[in-house]
Amino acid sequence: MLNLCRYDYSGYGQSTGKPSEHNTYADIEAAYKCLEESYGAKQEDIILYGQSVGSGPTSDLAARLLQLRAVVLHSPILSGLRVMYPVKRTYWFDIYKNIDKIPLVKCPVLVIHGTADEVVDCSHGKQLWELCQQKYEPLWLKGGSHCNLELYPEYIRHLKKFVTYVEKPSTRNIKRSIDKPEHSRKSNFLGAPRRSVDHRREKPRRSVDKPEKLHFFESKYTNDDKLAKLRIPFEHMERSRRSVEYHDKCHPSEYHDKSRMSVDVQLERPRKSVDWLERIGSG
Repeated sequence: MLNLCRYDYSGYGQSTGKPSEHNTYADIEAAYKCLEESYGAKQEDIILYGQSVGSGPTSDLAARLLQLRAVVLHSPILSGLRVMYPVKRTYWFDIYKNIDKIPLVKCPVLVIHGTADEVVDCSHGKQLWELCQQKYEPLWLKGGSHCNLELYPEYIRHLKKFVTYVEKPSTRNIKRSIDKPEHSRKSNFLGAPRRSVDHRREKPRRSVDKPEKLHFFESKYTNDDKLAKLRIPFEHMERSRRSVEYHDKCHPSEYHDKSRMSVDVQLERPRKSVDWLERIGSG
């Protein structure tokens, strides 16, 4: 049996409030918390479904729930800015950055997109599917637009096939063996303020790097005495070498002239003494 939980984002349908990226993230987390606390649902029994703009909060939550059963992206977007402009990078002011979050999703992902989508080009869905860790056979509905994919018979057939696939015990066992064991059935992401995935993944790495930094600091401290002893003779040699090089660079001709003059003077003195003796002998 398959149970459905559907909700409206803030400012949409019967929901109050104002529509914004932040509010949609809060809305999907509230819906998940309701399933978890009020109905006893577990991560591994939930399939997230996001359509169009809804692919943003769906991808965001899926990237933070490591035991999720599966995800369906219906006419998804790469990001808000990429719908309007073919940018090649992610900017800080962009919204719904699915292109950066879908690679973090660990469960099977089904992507459905119409080839004639006039709102979100089909290339968005194809690129997101390429970035998935666990790719399920996508559904590219030929001639489908942005809001009529449910009318195609292939849509229902393919969706049923996907649900049957993720319900298989073999699929669940393989997924659990790959992922880390869950320590708690409750999500740790809903009780605290929402943080980025990168920040949470950074903490274990810092604790591992800490001993290396301390070891490097101790090694540097024990070698300070040796460096202090070597510093004085090294600086003395360096000053002597620089003074010679500076003199050669600034006065090269003067140096050679002085050397030549010293040699000439030494040769001139014996020659004059010989001339003096010759004069005395002839006189």
